Amino acid sequence: MSEISRNGSGGGGQAGRIGIGLELDDVHMKILEVLRENGRISVAALAERVGISRANAYTRFEALRADGAIKRFTAEIDHVRAGLGITALIFVTVRQQMWKQFRAELARMPEVEYCAITTGQHDAMIQVRVADVAAVHTMVTDRLANIPAVKATETVFILDEVLKRPYVLPSDRDPAHRPARRTAQETQGDVPLGKMRFVGAAEGRNALRKDD
Repeated sequence: MSEISRNGSGGGGQAGRIGIGLELDDVHMKILEVLRENGRISVAALAERVGISRANAYTRFEALRADGAIKRFTAEIDHVRAGLGITALIFVTVRQQMWKQFRAELARMPEVEYCAITTGQHDAMIQVRVADVAAVHTMVTDRLANIPAVKATETVFILDEVLKRPYVLPSDRDPAHRPARRTAQETQGDVPLGKMRFVGAAEGRNALRKDD
């Protein structure tokens, strides 16, 4: 895998090393940035966005999958449309000799979307998505409270999810390495019916001058 990465490199420095030895360079990062926006993009479109050949894009894409940088592809669900309009964070203090039981009980709770062991006042943070506030109350008072491994809980309701990215990359801090986005003129044919398309002021003025 390292040889594929080196031979297919379009320049740029080494950004990191993953899996069994694939070296991630700037081109790999650009591929991951494009896939973050659209995981179903074709190889041809991916190559065009990144600025490499189709064969190079395919080779790099398969190397990223084989080496574990890309774990899987999945669909992002609108939880409100799916009937899960309430999101809450439950901070849990765990009895230190009973972590195994805590993990086992947590795995049986389908409402739990995410759990992380944390530092600070509490030992773990659980994120749940449910239909209503009553479901959160039931989970905390009837289920978590009855687990011997749970010593205490603190619940915080999320009012608005302001920012949510599928993943972040080191290249996010350097705009020069981001793949070029298509202009408004290039995406004009992609606007769905019933949707508004906003054009920047400078682009609008240029269009008017051309008409004159």
